[in-house]
Amino acid sequence: MEKRSWAEPYRIKMVELLKMTTLQERKVAIKEAGLNTFLLKSEDVYIDLLTDSGVGAMSDRQWSGIMMGDEAYAGSRNFYHMRDTIQDYYSYKYTVPTHQGRGAENILSQIMIKDGDYVPGNMYFTTTRLHQELAGGHFVDIIIDEAHDADSEHPFKGNVDMDKLDKLVAKVGADKIPYVCIATCVNMAGGQPISMENLGEVKSWCNKHKILLVHDMTRVAENAYFIQQREKGYQDKTVKQIVYELCALTNAATMSSKKDAMVNIGGFLAMNDEALYEKSCELVVVYEGLHTYGGMAGRDMEALAIGIKESVQDNHMQARVGQVEYLGEQLLSEGVPIVKPIGGHAVFLNARTILPHIPQEQFPAQALAAALYVESGIRSMERGAVSAGRDHDTGKNFMPKLELVRLTIPRRVYTQAHMDVTAESVIRVMKNADKVKGLKFTYEPKMLRFFMGRFEEVS
Repeated sequence: MEKRSWAEPYRIKMVELLKMTTLQERKVAIKEAGLNTFLLKSEDVYIDLLTDSGVGAMSDRQWSGIMMGDEAYAGSRNFYHMRDTIQDYYSYKYTVPTHQGRGAENILSQIMIKDGDYVPGNMYFTTTRLHQELAGGHFVDIIIDEAHDADSEHPFKGNVDMDKLDKLVAKVGADKIPYVCIATCVNMAGGQPISMENLGEVKSWCNKHKILLVHDMTRVAENAYFIQQREKGYQDKTVKQIVYELCALTNAATMSSKKDAMVNIGGFLAMNDEALYEKSCELVVVYEGLHTYGGMAGRDMEALAIGIKESVQDNHMQARVGQVEYLGEQLLSEGVPIVKPIGGHAVFLNARTILPHIPQEQFPAQALAAALYVESGIRSMERGAVSAGRDHDTGKNFMPKLELVRLTIPRRVYTQAHMDVTAESVIRVMKNADKVKGLKFTYEPKMLRFFMGRFEEVS
């Protein structure tokens, strides 16, 4: 079949001018940042692939919605528009707005988790696991083994291993499991989706054991696109239809709307249980704001509602995931080791393979991210031992099988030419990999150390 090119389903109406830096300026900037890309000033970054969270380009319709903000303290009309849109597109009956996804994680953890509980999930995420631990819980990884293998071509590496769930409930009992947390398009696995069939199996298991099924739905539209492309029986369904079906299998959800919904700030906790909703409304007042704004301005709730509608359009998802695949295929064609299959929001470089001379104890992914910035001004993110943190009981570093650098593509921001520059820069760094040195901490925060930690090269 003849391959046909595609183009973005939008046109550019405004541009942001970027500062171009020299090699020497970048060396100074990364040293001042303690070799941590999170501590770089954004003005010193050329192509910013640190995250897709809150950095997407809003549409003209979203910007017009900003001008329709009802900034009433209570009962903003934008809240009701957002609430109704969430029910129409995601199925959840009740919505509690939060300033972003971790606000929802905090409220859910405070309500649901008791000291000594176990929370199974399809691979950890940093802030999610921390909120569970702060509430007294223990995270348990129930993802399939293929998710920890960067070279596995399994089409749904976000799937749950049902045997792992059975072993957990047999060991601790259903009363010690407040909920099962399932992420769509699992971030730490490389943006890998869960199949509809597997999610249905998890739902049946939760019903059998009378355990709540919670959906981390940050990238649900990307997951729906992969189901449309890969899972039998879904080729003729729209992304919008698949998103609704996915959400309807779950009881509650946490959402960072800064990703799929393409807003700069915002999130929510959504559910179908009225009692859980009432408890959430009580806590949102303590941590966020009133239950009809919860840390968001009216204008942001309006932009979020519009963004939800745009996020499930098929042509948008084809271009969004297509740009990620374009970068990934560029790298694969030149022999760069990445997580396969290519994920929905980012390309993940396999730092262990690119820097085999650096032991994991010296944080090769962190070193690779710093080297890529120096080479080209491209900012990426470490997703390996630094992000994994330490075991609270033993004090030892967690050593995940995946030691990755994430090249995260913001939605509707960069052109294919930016992807070409990125690919060329990664290839140059890989060809000079022997010059990259391992790292050690000079400052290590106790929690979420990848945000604020500082490093120096190991001699």
